[in-house]
Amino acid sequence: MISYKPLHKLLIDRDIKKQELLKMTGISSATMAKLNTNEYVSLEIIDKICAAVGLSAWRFIGAYS
Repeated sequence: MISYKPLHKLLIDRDIKKQELLKMTGISSATMAKLNTNEYVSLEIIDKICAAVGLSAWRFIGAYS
């Protein structure tokens, strides 16, 4: 299972609100909901988020279990 916990931790550490991330990346609130529930999002979305927050894709995604 995929986990976006590293992203959530980064947002907390950098004091970035989810609404701010939506504005920074142009992703939809539906996509943010998928991230919050560890559902599939496309690599294009992951790329946009990584570029916006300066994070590599490997650190963005947690380990599979």
